Amino acid sequence: MRRLYLRIYLAVLASLAVFALAAGLLWRQLADSAPQNEIAATLAANVLPAATAAPREQQAALEKLAANLRADAALFAADGTPLASVGRPLPAPQRPGWLRGLGGPPAWAVDLGDGRWLVARLSGRHRHPAFGLFLTLALLVVAVGVGAYPVVRRLTARLERLQQGVESFGAGQLDVRVKVEGNDEVARLAESFNRAAMRIEELVGAQKSLLANASHELRTPLTRIRMATELMKEGAEPRRKLELERDIAELDALIDEIMLSSRLDAAERMEKPEALDVLALAAEECARYEQATLEGESVTIQGEPRLLRRMIRNLLENARRHGKPPIQVRVTRNEISICDQGPGVPEAEREKIFEPFYRGLGLSIVRRIARRHGGEATCIGNCFVVSLKP
Repeated sequence: MRRLYLRIYLAVLASLAVFALAAGLLWRQLADSAPQNEIAATLAANVLPAATAAPREQQAALEKLAANLRADAALFAADGTPLASVGRPLPAPQRPGWLRGLGGPPAWAVDLGDGRWLVARLSGRHRHPAFGLFLTLALLVVAVGVGAYPVVRRLTARLERLQQGVESFGAGQLDVRVKVEGNDEVARLAESFNRAAMRIEELVGAQKSLLANASHELRTPLTRIRMATELMKEGAEPRRKLELERDIAELDALIDEIMLSSRLDAAERMEKPEALDVLALAAEECARYEQATLEGESVTIQGEPRLLRRMIRNLLENARRHGKPPIQVRVTRNEISICDQGPGVPEAEREKIFEPFYRGLGLSIVRRIARRHGGEATCIGNCFVVSLKP
């Protein structure tokens, strides 16, 4: 049983049931106790004639007693011989107290102390005294059960709402806050969560802003470096000039990826998704690479064309840099796979390569774009596979 409110509620009911059972057993024990038998014997002895009285006198007294009690009654000798009887037959008793197992209303046996036994059975409208106690306890259990449920449910419902807030926050919705209800430990826990969530949102927002601003600011010196390179082309050594141009292109690509990563952080959901043909997008990107081949079927999904193009381009670029040609791209209804002829990624690194800056930002961006479109990016040897959600 995983629901907390049900566990608390059933614990309350179980405690009440145990209490009712214990009270009933105690009442039953007290009902058969010796003091009560002695009192009943004394009262009966004062009403009935002596043991030496004639049978007719004993029968008359028993009839009068039975009429007053509105009960069946019988008087027995010490050896169980009937001396007088009124109403339905009753068995000879073996011990004082309530006689059970007779069927119908209960019967009570009293030792009169002079060798005689008196047995009386109440009419149908009378019940065993313990019945009233059990009925009262049963009604108490029902009343407490009905009253306790909304109290327990209200407490655990607040915990469930807090859990939903924590799960939403963990899923990336940093603006989630939970409602503070009451003035107890649960309310203080909700307040603590809201304070922590606000602080984390501020820190993440500051980090995103810093990353975006830093990437933007890097563009200015990079542009100046590119202009200086153009001016020094005539007198620069060709090898040195080629290395410088390669470094500038790599720095430019890195800044572009940092800015894209920052935009992905800033926007939690897709902006204006469109119906896109994945095969057509893959064909456009494969046209950039001479040793890339494409096959598959036309698949339409809802997504952002700019991001999906970037995802495919990053996978192709990764295959070109770290694998061996030819590069094979295949599009099916369920996935996009891009494979090369290289040795592949060791199994121990197949998850690490999707971490930021483990191998640049390219593969990290691939996985984030795939997840934003309801899919997933994985590595299997020398193939990268992106699942699609049509």
